[in-house]
Amino acid sequence: MMTTSSSPSSWFEKVIQVLNNEPQDRGELVSVLKDAMQRNLLAADTFAMIEGAIQVSDTHVRDIMVPRAQMTVLDSDAPPQELVKIIVDSGYSRFPVIGDSRDDVQGIFLAKDLLDYYAQGEGAQFTMRDVMRPAVFIPESKRLNVLLREFRTSRNHMAIVVDEYSGVAGLVTIEDVIEQIVGDIDDEHDIDDQVFIKERDNGMHTVRALTPIDEFNDYFKTDFSDDEFDTIGGLVLQAFGHLPRRGEHLELGGFKFQVVRANNRRIHLLRIDPIKKKN
Repeated sequence: MMTTSSSPSSWFEKVIQVLNNEPQDRGELVSVLKDAMQRNLLAADTFAMIEGAIQVSDTHVRDIMVPRAQMTVLDSDAPPQELVKIIVDSGYSRFPVIGDSRDDVQGIFLAKDLLDYYAQGEGAQFTMRDVMRPAVFIPESKRLNVLLREFRTSRNHMAIVVDEYSGVAGLVTIEDVIEQIVGDIDDEHDIDDQVFIKERDNGMHTVRALTPIDEFNDYFKTDFSDDEFDTIGGLVLQAFGHLPRRGEHLELGGFKFQVVRANNRRIHLLRIDPIKKKN
């Protein structure tokens, strides 16, 4: 018996039929788009982006935020020399400024604003309150599509997330939201796709989660087992016991592993610091 494959026109007719039937959920629409990808009518990257855009409207801030405990914050009374160290060590460009506690977020500080102080030379005065920007507070229940629209309208790139009791629950950036749609965005932490491990300053390394365990062992002279997992990301994920968010960290095998980049599906990038032994 002879069979014929569906033509592009028949696939488009299928799409039209689905849309005319007004599907009650997005699952059916995603299935049609996935079918189109499998028939090479839609690029895999395009499908992933469309699927991400669809999921954004069903995702809440709490699902992607950096938890309160993992936020990198600046003290409103900290001197410039201390701020520089935190900024360089973290690699971030925006920071919540706090007062007495992490619930007391007073504003947002941009790392580039510290350049003006050093450009003025000796004798320059630095007051955090003069340079920090107003903080934007949002509930953790806010949907990402709404937040993205607000980010674009207000031109803010960071928001502080609060819980139902008005306590600080975490923070979220516009990059976090966009990455849910388009995937990872390269930043100062990222390394070339052909490189698994890159050395940074002060003995710190940036390591791709897909780094084979045997390559990690060869580089760091460790002896992690690859019986259960092939990659260092899989090993770290097991150690966490859950899918960690950006900023979460743990100690394993004499190293501190901090999640630099992750989404709600997997870990992408890790920061590795050797744990200094106490005398």
